[in-house]
Formats: sequence, structure tokens, C-alpha cells
Amino acid sequence: MTSRPTGATNVGTATVVSALSSSKGTTTINDVVVSKIAGIATNEVDGVHAMGSGAARAMGSLRERIPGSTTNQSRGVTVEVGETQAAIDLSIVAQYGVAIADLAEGIRRNVIASVERMTGLEVVEVNINVTDVHLPEDDVAPEQEQRVQ
Repeated sequence: MTSRPTGATNVGTATVVSALSSSKGTTTINDVVVSKIAGIATNEVDGVHAMGSGAARAMGSLRERIPGSTTNQSRGVTVEVGETQAAIDLSIVAQYGVAIADLAEGIRRNVIASVERMTGLEVVEVNINVTDVHLPEDDVAPEQEQRVQ
């Protein structure tokens, strides 16, 4: 990330942020919260096939097959959070045929609106790394592929 939010404070392994403060107290928001909001907001945009690098998606797929496990909403999301600002990096796989520039703008708009509305933090940047393009034939299962040949 090029510009870092100001005022990050480490507590244990998590960065805690003072997002709201008044004479009656302060509200702190953990970086994991911002990651989840950004991940969900990204997945809401049409044209996003998946999030994360190939290795992260493979590990997540294995983990999600374990009974009782949950989907990792923040896979492919990295955040830096300060007292009043947040910077977000996203790693996505785009659907084939989608205009990537338009997709990136839609993702930025949705992520910024969601994070700012839900946390009160100012989002200073959303960097998007498109790691792959999902093709329709990528959905063909290996056993179907063998029958076709």
C-alpha cells in the first residue's frame, strides 16, 4: 500500500482503531472487522468470481469441506487500519468477459461505501490485484473432461 493510515495501534496480534470518540467514550474496530466487510462488499459486485490467490483459494476450499467450518469472508483481503483511516488491498479473480476497469471501479465504490458506512473510518485507498480470469470451461469437472476427449 502506498499511503498508510495514521495512528495504528497494536494490541496483541490485532490492530485496533479508534473510529469513534465522544465525551462518553470511544469505539474501537478491529482490523478483522474491516477485512470481513471489505470481503463481503467485494463479493457482492457482479463479475467477481472469487477472491484470493490460487493457493489461498485451494486452501480455503479444503478448509470449507470440513464439517462445521465457515467461509472465510476476508480471504484475499489485507487491511491497514489507523485511528480514523483504512487502506485496503484486494486480490480477486474476475469473470471472463467483464470489463476489468469497470469491475475495479464498482468494487472500489462498494467497498468504500460499505466500510465507511459501517465503521465510520475514512477509506483512503482500495488497491485491486486481478490474479486470474475465470473461464466458463474452468467449471468442467476432471471426470467430465476425460469423457469429452
